[in-house]
Amino acid sequence: MKSIFFRSCVLLTVLAGAVGLPACKKILDVQPENVLTSEQTYRNVFDADAAVLGVYGKMMQLAKPYVLLNELRADLMSPTGNADLYLQQLNNHTVTADNPYISLTPFYEVILNCNDVMAHFSKMLSEKKLKVDEYNQRYADVAAIRTWVYLQLGIHFSKDAQGTVGIPYITNPLITISDVKNDTLYKYLPFRQLLGELIKTMETLPTREIYTTNTTLITVVDQYRTDKFFISKKVLLGDLYLWNAAYDPGSYRKAADQYKQIISYYDDKGNDNTQKNYWKLVGSIDVASGNQLSVQYVRYRESDVNSLYESNTEGWRSMFSRGKINYDQQFDWEWIWVLPFSSTFAPKNPFVDLFSPVGGSYLVKPSQQAMDGWNSQTQRNLFPFDARGRFTYKNIGGQPVIMKYLYYYLDGNTFVPTVNANGRVAEWWLYRAASVWQHYGEAANRDGYPKLGYAIVNGGINSTYTPSPAPSDVTNVQQTMIAYPYNFDARNGDNPQFRAIYRDMAGIRGRAYLRSRDLVGTDSTTQVENMLVDEAGLELAYEGQRWSDLLRVAIRRNNPAFLADKVYAKLQKDGNGNAPAARAKLMRQEYYLPFKWQ
Repeated sequence: MKSIFFRSCVLLTVLAGAVGLPACKKILDVQPENVLTSEQTYRNVFDADAAVLGVYGKMMQLAKPYVLLNELRADLMSPTGNADLYLQQLNNHTVTADNPYISLTPFYEVILNCNDVMAHFSKMLSEKKLKVDEYNQRYADVAAIRTWVYLQLGIHFSKDAQGTVGIPYITNPLITISDVKNDTLYKYLPFRQLLGELIKTMETLPTREIYTTNTTLITVVDQYRTDKFFISKKVLLGDLYLWNAAYDPGSYRKAADQYKQIISYYDDKGNDNTQKNYWKLVGSIDVASGNQLSVQYVRYRESDVNSLYESNTEGWRSMFSRGKINYDQQFDWEWIWVLPFSSTFAPKNPFVDLFSPVGGSYLVKPSQQAMDGWNSQTQRNLFPFDARGRFTYKNIGGQPVIMKYLYYYLDGNTFVPTVNANGRVAEWWLYRAASVWQHYGEAANRDGYPKLGYAIVNGGINSTYTPSPAPSDVTNVQQTMIAYPYNFDARNGDNPQFRAIYRDMAGIRGRAYLRSRDLVGTDSTTQVENMLVDEAGLELAYEGQRWSDLLRVAIRRNNPAFLADKVYAKLQKDGNGNAPAARAKLMRQEYYLPFKWQ
């Protein structure tokens, strides 16, 4: 616990007044030798809260490797001329074991912290220092973080420098960082076996619900509501099932069940909030203003490109800029898991240095492949570009710049640092509505419902399930007519009147004001899956999901070309002579990074 406490001391100083935690300075004054025993740090629920927040504080160091490993290795991100040899290695698929970006140390520091905290929580429960509900919520939260970190390790790594296949799977709280080189203390698990262990962990948690609103961890810190800090265990379990479905097709329905519980928005008492727009990909309900997180134009000026809503508080772009400025209902409707960087507490925001040519090192940029993808779309007003690309990256000084993480730092029009520039505030985007719907559509499509998958990726439930010509009585249309977890009612009619909950669910492309794509031929399952992956690249670029999406489908299809061809196309368009070698390596299914303990 000592290591956890001191590494999160700056964060806890901020939180102390908010959640009743003891201030770091006061605790340090108790023992000048800087040694704290478990009796001094695991006394009550407030100390348990400090341990949970310490884990999240430590996890923040994974933001940079998470984005780089999941995006630079895939097809949407490229290194700039400022990038060092090691970033070039990630891009070229020539990574050597001494590459600092693949160090396992920061990942296992989080894991070992989790092991220690979980063990102490169990002891606190047995000693009645925690109530059962207090224990259940906090233990499950920390176990889910450990599971999430292990999933990332499984996606990217497969063997150590000596050729031992698998990921070191450590759950013993007595093992420390200095012990990890002793591989007799733990076992190595190949990815398939690792998935089994992670699923077992998540299925046996004491709870998979979010923290209740009366929990001491739910508060406001540095203008951020902490309810967005904490991992969604249901989304994580859904993702585990989705990966496992490559080996067990029955897992598709299990994944869909977990995602459906999220997109139906069950509250902390298990009630389905059927009148809420939480996480439902709502389109332009009120086109007279830009108050939705969709691509919108000023009413009656849809043919004027200058009427596109784009600001920190209006339109699709604002989901990446409104949190610090306007932490409001629209933000809640999209975001599920967000971790903030702040000037007030450590660690430092890494994204300015990665992405910005103004005050940063400008190390990575959008690939030409990514920019071509956005510029090949057609909007409903016939404009030949995807506005999400215009919001995701900007040209600054003649250079393409990834902007999703920079809107708190740079003015979106002038590119001059804002008043917050010295603080370099930012948010690490992890789970949001669009990513959950995309994965849900992937599961539904593979479970035998390609029409539902098509509706999700294109224009939504209402339009997809409305026959042509549309009847005046919609009693028996505009709904899936499928059993749970694939049941959706999107009816919207007046004869008789229906106002069903999913009537405004616009679909991923529909919310982006794009035309629906056409199905051609008979293999609708493969086509819909291709659409979902393509659309994820347009919607979720640089949010840390691209490599995993490509790899999962390549494994599922037993078709390495699905991944290899996309990486090859990126490198080729960038004029990278390593394109053929990278493709050949991926075609041999050499997907994984080497590792050695640093």
